[in-house]
Amino acid sequence: MSNRLDKIISDVTGESINQLKAVSGGDINDSYYVQTMNQEYFVKVNKQGPEAFFNREVEGLHKINETNTINVPSVIDVNDHDDLSYLILEWIDAQNHGDERQLGEQIGQLHKQTHDYFGYPHFTYVGTLKQPNDLYESWNKYYRDQRLLNQIQIGESLGVIKDERQRKAYQLLERIEYLTPEKPDASYLHGDLWSGNWMFSKDGDPYVLDPSFLFGDRHFELAFTELFGGFSNKFYEGYRSTNQIEPYYSDVKPLYQLFYLLVHLNIFGEVYGASVDRIVNYYVG
Repeated sequence: MSNRLDKIISDVTGESINQLKAVSGGDINDSYYVQTMNQEYFVKVNKQGPEAFFNREVEGLHKINETNTINVPSVIDVNDHDDLSYLILEWIDAQNHGDERQLGEQIGQLHKQTHDYFGYPHFTYVGTLKQPNDLYESWNKYYRDQRLLNQIQIGESLGVIKDERQRKAYQLLERIEYLTPEKPDASYLHGDLWSGNWMFSKDGDPYVLDPSFLFGDRHFELAFTELFGGFSNKFYEGYRSTNQIEPYYSDVKPLYQLFYLLVHLNIFGEVYGASVDRIVNYYVG
């Protein structure tokens, strides 16, 4: 594959490759650092990429970039049409420290950008799972029909949601409209904001990566940042300095985290089952 990738990058950049080496970049794709005579690039490759897999990521990067609130890597080229899907991005020299307060401020500013509807016009991906979407006037109907129901149905097909877990999951769906707000602000959301999807450049500037973009309740995003950690108190201090957190957040936080736990249950298996059950039981008894 190396020779083929060399040719693709050379054709796109118009430069010969000085260095190409594998780097860490997640479990889904093969990732590479590429150096030409004049530039450095980050390249993600998937030999059997799902339909529009990288193009949906690029759409999300463009949506976030258009807000002028937080940095994203520049897109050099994307291709989802051949047996070797790829995405070429600018290379960001990363460092392990920076001002997380600034990161929080900029995410808060991102969330101040709003849309008239909830959801997204096209399907996206959460990990490798296809995320169906549509535009809704009601946030809680979108969250129920396109987010939770879809993951429950995937879990049923995989055999990880059945019996008592299945019965209670559907009981919870019937209550979603009473447990979540109908019309919060339809904020611009990264959609997959965990600790592995943000970084600081060598200049200390925050960047976000790998979005699964949607318009939704900003507290949905905040709930995910708290699920697996990786965000300091300074992040939340910065967020509150630019955008408020509504009093209902504590009531809906577990319910919003449930979506991401269902995703992990469906991808990684029963290790996440107890966490799913705990939240479902909390709301339905």
